[in-house]
Amino acid sequence: MTKFVSIHAAVNTLSASSKNNKPIQNQNEEHLETTIEKRRSFTQLQISLAFFSFILIGANDGAFGVLIPGIRTHYGIDKATVGLLFLMQTVGYLIAAFNTGLLVEKLGNRRFLILGVVCFLLGAGALSLMLPFDVVLVTMLLLGFGVAIIDAGLNAYIAAMPRNAALLNYLHAFYGGGALLGPLVASTILAIRWGWNSVYFVWMAMSLILLIGFRLIFQKDKNIPRLEDVVQREGNILITTLKLPIVWITAFFLLVYVGAEVSIGSWVYSLLTEERHNSILYSGWLVSGYWTGLTLGRVALARVALRLGNMRLVQCCLVGAIIGALIFWLAPLYPVSAFGLCLIGFSFGPIYPITISFLSDKVSHRVLPGAVGFLASLGSIGGAMFPWLEGVLAQRVGLWSLMPLVILLTITMICFVPIARVYHKDALSRSHESFYQPP
Repeated sequence: MTKFVSIHAAVNTLSASSKNNKPIQNQNEEHLETTIEKRRSFTQLQISLAFFSFILIGANDGAFGVLIPGIRTHYGIDKATVGLLFLMQTVGYLIAAFNTGLLVEKLGNRRFLILGVVCFLLGAGALSLMLPFDVVLVTMLLLGFGVAIIDAGLNAYIAAMPRNAALLNYLHAFYGGGALLGPLVASTILAIRWGWNSVYFVWMAMSLILLIGFRLIFQKDKNIPRLEDVVQREGNILITTLKLPIVWITAFFLLVYVGAEVSIGSWVYSLLTEERHNSILYSGWLVSGYWTGLTLGRVALARVALRLGNMRLVQCCLVGAIIGALIFWLAPLYPVSAFGLCLIGFSFGPIYPITISFLSDKVSHRVLPGAVGFLASLGSIGGAMFPWLEGVLAQRVGLWSLMPLVILLTITMICFVPIARVYHKDALSRSHESFYQPP
């Protein structure tokens, strides 16, 4: 009887303790769900800030071509001298290309991105104050360095996420949206007789928003894998990355592509106003039409790659860009030129994000962040080098040389596609060998 009573008491005790533990378990589950929801919201804020950053980069690139005539008039310089601005940006991009991994390792993601915004802010400030041209040249190096850091850092950040192909397309669609917005803002400011430097006050205000956002939103991020963690865990990621031929092939492909894309955005406004004598406002709208086509191409053709394949879609897009360039060059009528320019933008649209997505399938996760950063930085070099080259050509032979240069660059890109097919298997084997090396 005593044993029965003791057993009964023990059962009652266990049932009572289980009832007492249920509220604790429920509290733990609620706490876990709240934590997951907070992290999800925090990640969404970071992605939104990345999209806003690319709006700023795109607006800066898209507006610069509209501002070139005003800059030339203010400083009393020719087209070739204006091209030095692109050359100094190239130097800034080049410095960023080979120091991204080291800077991320030393500073961390948040401080790395803040450094990029500060450099951009200094460059935009020098242009807004219309400092002497020699000073502006030096600060353009900072501007290029800042843009390259923001571009490379956020591309690597998005590429490290799940569903990176879709997010990369959206990220670069926001760049296209910013590039569409830039000429509209610039041409409107010029149309109301404000100085060309007023545009850079707008960019400075947007930069301050980014500065605050990176300081606050990226401060306590522990949910997303950080690029510096990869560098510290695996050693010198830059050397490992640069050993892969596929990385160099895609990097030089993007160097040529970004060069062609930005050359059109930078010089087509001068071509329309100075050589074809179109009005300032109409020319600004036409340039915005180019960036509109770029954005629509990234949104509309993103899923087509799943059916055609990355390389086949890129080849089709490059052919479409050549057709659009020929239409714009050989048919100077305003409606026809507008169609040709939009076709170029639409065809160019998906090439950049598809290239990064293509690379992510050919290299291991170990080298992906460093590879994406290197591609973005080298692409930015092309975005400064080839517009500078077009400035030299425009000064010596005329602005009509823009479309022949774009056609030549596009044909060069077509030649890269079969080379990438040859080397992508070698890239897979090399990346897997480096990934499975024992520590």
